[in-house]
Amino acid sequence: MITTDPTPGAPCWLDLGAPDVPAAAAFYGAVLGWEYEAMGGEGEGEEMEGGMFKKDGKTVAGLGKLSEEGARSAWMIYYTVTDADATTQAVEGAGGTVRVPPRDLGDWGRMAQYTDPSGGQFAAWQPGQDVGFELADESGSLSWTELYTSDAAAARQFYGSVFGWQFSDMEMPGGGGTYTIITPAGKTEDRMQGGLMQLGKEDLSLADGRAYWHPVFAVDDCDAAVAAVTGNGGSVQMGPVDAEGVGRLAVCLDRSKADFVVLTPSPQS
Repeated sequence: MITTDPTPGAPCWLDLGAPDVPAAAAFYGAVLGWEYEAMGGEGEGEEMEGGMFKKDGKTVAGLGKLSEEGARSAWMIYYTVTDADATTQAVEGAGGTVRVPPRDLGDWGRMAQYTDPSGGQFAAWQPGQDVGFELADESGSLSWTELYTSDAAAARQFYGSVFGWQFSDMEMPGGGGTYTIITPAGKTEDRMQGGLMQLGKEDLSLADGRAYWHPVFAVDDCDAAVAAVTGNGGSVQMGPVDAEGVGRLAVCLDRSKADFVVLTPSPQS
């Protein structure tokens, strides 16, 4: 499962672009018990607004002001790479596009952002002094990543080419279709980190028919988390429901319609 070690192709960071930073900080504080720590000093300008989310003193995610014109509020998931420039070449060679070219962030590391051929946005992180989040796979932190796409076969080909990911299919209960499990290159399935699922474009209305990634956050009590979502201005797209062998989960939207999942894992998962 997701760990904080810098395994190439594994998720290592995520951040949220929100139109209202204080409102987003308050929302996730109420839902996930996160503390928000603003970065930067006064007078740096509104475009610098942002900071870090922490859980029990450990960094779990970032938050920044949504500044891209026409962009929807959404979570961006970053994957560890050994060479951001080589990853950029691989993205372009596989038919993706570059949203943000590789750039150095001081001594912390080097980042880049991309769009896959079906519209899914994701990012790469080449670690320097900072390898990413400090907490994962525990309550109140990232426990899974998930891609919704209208072309699962194309997604497998693209991400397999870019990251070397390994894929395995499983049939969802009740004839719900095929779910594809993602594991980093060279790792066994006990290190699986995410999944992808094919949906019709009509079911991808949140991103106007384009593919999109979203994070899954572990919680102690899915129903309590959902109550916090709706009680703090968010909404629920699906659930809470029990998924055999996985746990109890719900697909949620925050106040600005950024999507995420809350999951209380089953004991055996």
